[in-house]
Amino acid sequence: MLWESTDAPSALRDRFGFGDFDEAAQWLTKILAEVWAVNADGCERIVISDRNAIAWVSTDHGDLIAKWSCAREQFAKFDATADLIHAMHEQGLPVADPLASVDGRRRVVLGPLSVTLQPTIVGEPLDITDAAAVRTAGAWLAKLHGALARYEDAVLADTVRRPELDLRARVTQWLDHDPRKVPAASDRLRALVETLPPVDAGAQLIHSDYRSSNLLTAASDLVAVLDFDELAWDYGIGDLANSFVRLGTLFRNWAPTPAPVRETFLAGYESVRPLTDLERDWLDTLALWQGLAAIPPGDDPTGWAAAV
Repeated sequence: MLWESTDAPSALRDRFGFGDFDEAAQWLTKILAEVWAVNADGCERIVISDRNAIAWVSTDHGDLIAKWSCAREQFAKFDATADLIHAMHEQGLPVADPLASVDGRRRVVLGPLSVTLQPTIVGEPLDITDAAAVRTAGAWLAKLHGALARYEDAVLADTVRRPELDLRARVTQWLDHDPRKVPAASDRLRALVETLPPVDAGAQLIHSDYRSSNLLTAASDLVAVLDFDELAWDYGIGDLANSFVRLGTLFRNWAPTPAPVRETFLAGYESVRPLTDLERDWLDTLALWQGLAAIPPGDDPTGWAAAV
């Protein structure tokens, strides 16, 4: 299990219909041969995350990653997302380009499961103590925002998450139910959001989960942006704020991003796309909001409250 404490064999059976690891591996071998014309030599491991699974497979096409999901209501979005990732690859973005099936599809529905196949990219999750890597990651986020802003897809437009685009209303609604773990910071947030004019940028597709666990690096360079499952129609500045707060988070290690790391990340972003003064003000406001929202309800061993 990637982050859950659930029994893995039970999850494999109950969510995906496989009696055990060997049955899942045999199924993978069969579909890779029939659907992708790929011969599998063996399955190293399978990891489950909610209604999704990831398998590492050795093949005659090199080491590949097979991903599948049983979330049927998201199948159309998954199909469109695979096409988007391919388009990002063609524009030079560091992504894991899905392999086309024998009939040209990059995501395939097989019975109750939606499946995609991607190359394994060698790298380590972004280390936020590596300033050069952090700056590079910031620059790539700006480039990704530029590419996503130009991308048009009717299916994604209808299926991605669409939060309230009135940022003042969105933050105010949260403040109305704020647990006020840090009252002074909550008061500061309310004062900020009440005085800021609307952001001077349009909404667009954003990644929504641009952080260490989804950023692979090698020698301080970003080699892959992973996991486009959380695509949303929102503001780029909101995506940047989310990274500001959660950049260093991994699957089971959640801690706030130190201020110097934020500054380095922003410098990288602005080396590609400088922010307007109003965007900077909204960035500070949204980062404060997301920092407050990230404070856990009980103990706070990693210092989220102290970071706001």
